Amino acid sequence: MRILFLGDIVGEPGRKAVIRHLGSIQQEHRIDVTIVNGENSAGGRGITPKIARELFSAGAQVITTGDHVWDQKDLIDYLKTEKRVLRPLNYPASAPGSGCVIIEAEAGRVAVINAQGRTFMNPPLENPFLALEAEVHRLRSECGVKTIFVDFHAETTSEKIAMGYHLDGQVSAVVGTHTHVQTADERILPKGTAHLTDAGMCGPETSVLGRSVESVVWRFKSSLPTRFPVAKGEVRLCGAIVEVNKETGLAIGIERYNRLYSLSELS
Repeated sequence: MRILFLGDIVGEPGRKAVIRHLGSIQQEHRIDVTIVNGENSAGGRGITPKIARELFSAGAQVITTGDHVWDQKDLIDYLKTEKRVLRPLNYPASAPGSGCVIIEAEAGRVAVINAQGRTFMNPPLENPFLALEAEVHRLRSECGVKTIFVDFHAETTSEKIAMGYHLDGQVSAVVGTHTHVQTADERILPKGTAHLTDAGMCGPETSVLGRSVESVVWRFKSSLPTRFPVAKGEVRLCGAIVEVNKETGLAIGIERYNRLYSLSELS
């Protein structure tokens, strides 16, 4: 089974690039399951039901989020009915939506879990190590799911690497999101879990984490508050492709996806 995961989609440029090119990426790389992180897809903050439906129509099967999940208020009711859009697992149980979904793909059953780290993150949520440990145990023992993909939305590399080792051998992949910069440490951990510290973003190439260069530099120079509009121009799509042995649920390969799309390819 080949799983495509695309990192944080930033604003209209990232969103349109994913929608336009997802089908060809899936075909070129023989993808069976596609997961995208959409938490920045609505103007750089949150995701709307309309955008979620567009991403599903383009070929995404699960949409993960993170600390911006509540930024678009109309998503709250949508989460109650659309189980394929996830909010972090380690929110209180009373929060709308779910942090895990099991999908029935043609290639087999796949569980996708979304969790959020605690170091330098707001709001501080329940311990993700304990929450993920319990959820993975439930999926394996009660649901019989072997292929499990984890999007761990966290700030620090140390927390994301530690989570990979914590779940090594229990899940198929742990891929980090949130920092918008793709790391170059893709590997299969000793017990068979694929790991990438951060998938990177799907957003404007000439930007600071997807935002206008000028506005961010001005903020650093002046220390004064300002808006950070989403940048424009060429778009780079970043993520990972994980190949999984369906019999064991363990990874047999991981590669980074990283491609720059020119303006002519986006029009």
